[in-house]
Amino acid sequence: MTHPLLGINHLTLSTADLDRLLTYYTELLGARLAFERAATSSDPRFAVIDVGGNDHLMIVETATAPPTHLGPLGQAGWGLRVGTYAQLCEAREKILRAGWPVGEIETLPAQWSMTARDPDGRPVDVRAHRPRTTTPLRPPVTG
Repeated sequence: MTHPLLGINHLTLSTADLDRLLTYYTELLGARLAFERAATSSDPRFAVIDVGGNDHLMIVETATAPPTHLGPLGQAGWGLRVGTYAQLCEAREKILRAGWPVGEIETLPAQWSMTARDPDGRPVDVRAHRPRTTTPLRPPVTG
């Protein structure tokens, strides 16, 4: 019997300033703190935030800052999803008002996308899926 995957349980990020990153993701982007654990003699301090749909972001406090480069496609290596284009616009405005960097919203074939930089400078794509069309696409005319 096979057991199909249901999605991503969590993604782990490292940071030298857990409180600052928690504030960014919860207060600015609307994630919810699920739980936090203090550092122990054998493990670092970390927090888990709920980013919706049973998906979580685990943030681990480390002594060194994380890498801030773009992924191999010149984009962020991970992303978050909002429900609508209007919500994406609202998120962009909120990020800009808070003084954090964020790019323009781009129209991609199946979604709208913007790349923000979190307080550690790490890129994160924020996307909204575009409505699916009920009319099939016609093949290009050749000749």
